Amino acid sequence: MAAQVWASVLSLVGVVLGSGLTALAHHATQRSAERTEERKQFAATAEARRAERLGAIKDFLACAQEAEAAAYRRPEPWGGDEEGWMSQAGATMTALWQAERVLALLCGEALEGPGQAYARALNQAVWRDIGDVEVNEHLETQKAVFMTAARTITASY
Repeated sequence: MAAQVWASVLSLVGVVLGSGLTALAHHATQRSAERTEERKQFAATAEARRAERLGAIKDFLACAQEAEAAAYRRPEPWGGDEEGWMSQAGATMTALWQAERVLALLCGEALEGPGQAYARALNQAVWRDIGDVEVNEHLETQKAVFMTAARTITASY
């Protein structure tokens, strides 16, 4: 009789131990799956932010190109369609300044300074606050600084 009791106790201990180990394994597997999902979410968020930053850089460059083109198209004073050009140039510069602020917001300090300096140089070129200096000569340094910073930033994403 005592042997049967011990067998029952051992059987019960085996069931409890087996259940405990199964629950522990299930918990470990579930936690591992949760960590994997968290890593996937983190990677997806990082990729979305990277794409958003790259988009901001592209938008800024597109607006910068439009502003540069506007600087080259500027009519001589009292000649051509100065009023039509002024309206288009104003809209172009507004878009540039908006793109520059988005760039600063999304990309931070690394592009804020170079973006502002390049936009300021473009503004001066468009509104002819550059004296007798050629547009491309006036923009060369700030454009190069911005492009170097943008390359550095995009390489680190």
